[in-house]
Order: sequence, then structure tokens, then C-alpha cells
Amino acid sequence: MLYAGISWHAGGYRLAVVGPDGRQALPPADYAAPRADELIARLHRFEEPVTVAVESTNGTLDGRLMAAGLRVHRADPWLLPGRPLFGSVPAQDVARAGLRAVDGLVPLAAHRGTQTGREDELAAQTASSADADRALAAAGRLFSHGPRGRREVALTFDDGPLPPYTGQILDILERYGVVATFFCVGINAGGFAEDLVRMREQGHAIGNHTWSHPFLPELSRPQLAEQIGRTAEAIAGASGGAEPRLFRPPYGSRTPQVLNWLRELETTTVLWDVAPDDWALRQADAIARDVLADVRPGSVILLHDGGGDRSPTVAALTPIIEGLLERGYTFVRADTLVDRALSAPAGAA
Repeated sequence: MLYAGISWHAGGYRLAVVGPDGRQALPPADYAAPRADELIARLHRFEEPVTVAVESTNGTLDGRLMAAGLRVHRADPWLLPGRPLFGSVPAQDVARAGLRAVDGLVPLAAHRGTQTGREDELAAQTASSADADRALAAAGRLFSHGPRGRREVALTFDDGPLPPYTGQILDILERYGVVATFFCVGINAGGFAEDLVRMREQGHAIGNHTWSHPFLPELSRPQLAEQIGRTAEAIAGASGGAEPRLFRPPYGSRTPQVLNWLRELETTTVLWDVAPDDWALRQADAIARDVLADVRPGSVILLHDGGGDRSPTVAALTPIIEGLLERGYTFVRADTLVDRALSAPAGAA
């Protein structure tokens, strides 16, 4: 058995592989985001079984690894040394955590994602944040939807940009003359700048979705600030536009403390009220059906253009757009819904 650890850093990913004796089976190698497929292919070339581990702040790659047929596990913080201010625990340490405590690793399921096994914890943290959510919403800094009085909806896409899916989605949006909002991860921004430029040129909004798609309650305030700040700079540099105005927490993860930090960091947080779980290996017809069943005036629809195989989302997009157009909806950017909510009379939402 071999043990592979994958870390993330400002330039992309690092892969380290150790054998059962703890010695290197492969010299550590770096892969920029556009070369992630090479990293995945390298893991497939081993003749021995490989246990692949990521840590909980590395939420951009596991879906693609699992889609390629690899067994992926999460190494939780108590198995690892402390993280730096920016970046994950080194890949060698993640690999050796698998060797030392393979039974302590959490096997990930493709239909459950990076936070497999934490669903109850995430739900409890979300519930505990209800008062903080309301306070932040009252301050005009958190939104799940826009005003309900207009037949407007916002399509939003998370976790990209990622070829070919982002480009395919942009093609469909351009065909219908529809605008959307893309919440992008910083680790992909520089490597796929052409997609961000195209988003801006087509009139779409670009939002901040952190650098590495981490589970926010595990970050310190300085680590959260680095994730948001560096992603904002990367998006502005790659797109040739301004730094993003809007922020979306990965997984919707938050606690009252995290929300307080987001308030201090002066973010405007956009959640959602329609989520067909398109990332969870669902079929295109099921994705489209659930969106059309759940949408209401002012809805923010959560879809994904990155993080895994998004061909079902691409296939679902045309029936979603056509179905909503038939119902008399118009498509606006998420920032438009935010502005509408901020200008609406009290109680109008």
C-alpha cells in the first residue's frame, strides 16, 4: 500500500507519496491548477493500491480524484500538525498521517463530498448561526434571496472556473442572452484567466468563493482573511476587473464566530434558496426538475461549474433557462438582487 498526500499552496497543488516504511515512493512534485489532470494521471500509474488523503481546507480536487476512480480520504486536523497562515499542511505530512492513522482517515463518498460524515455537524452549526444570520441580514450584509415581488432569479455557479464546463456554461448563457454570477476559487483563477475575462466581457458578476474551498469553522480569523483577500486579488488580476463585491462560504459553512469575522472583513455574503445538489452525481433531468419545482421570485439558484464532472449541470442548464423563461422570469446577477433588497421598503422582502 502507498499513501499519497495532496496539499495546496499559492501556486497550486503538491503531491507526496510514501511507502509502508514511511519513505518517499515519489519525490514531492508541484502541479499548477491547469495541470491537476497530470497529478491525477500520476496517481493512476502506480501498480500498488494508493490511499489518497487531502485535508479539510483542500476542497477543490477530491471530486475530480473520485471521478477518476481513486479512493480519497480526509485527514482531519487532530491527525496533522498546524497549518500555516496560507496553504495547507505539507503534502508529506498528509501522506504520513495516512500511514500512521489510516483507520482515522475519513473515506469520502463522491455523492457526499469533502465534508463526508460532517453533515450533522454542518447542519448544527448552520442552525446555531440563525440569530447571527438575521443580524447580518438586517445590516444588509447577508442574503439568501432577493425581494419576492419581482419575477427575477439569479443563476449562480460555484467552484470554477474549470474547463471545459465553465466555457460550456458561458456558451449557453450567451446563446440565451442570460446573465449569471460565478463564485470562483482563487486556486483556479490565474490558471484559467480566459474564462474570467469572458465572464466579465459577457456581463456576468464574479464573486469570491475563497482560495481552496475550505471548511470555514476550522480556520482562524487571519487564515480566513488570507483566503478572501488573496482570492479577491487573483480574480481582479485574472479578469482585468475590480475585486469581487460578493462572497459565498464553501458548503455554506459558518458559525456565529465566522459570521462575525465576515462582518469585520466587510464582505457581502450571498447564500441561496434553491439548491438541486447538482454536485452529488445527479442526472441532468433531476437537477432541472428540482430547480423548476423550488424556484420563487427573487430566488438565488446554486449550481456548480467546477469541483468535478459538471456535464450533468451543463445538460440541465438549457431546460432550466427555457423553463423559467416560459414562466415569465428574467435573469439578473446576484448583485442586482442584493441592490434590490437593500433598496426595498422595510418588510417588502
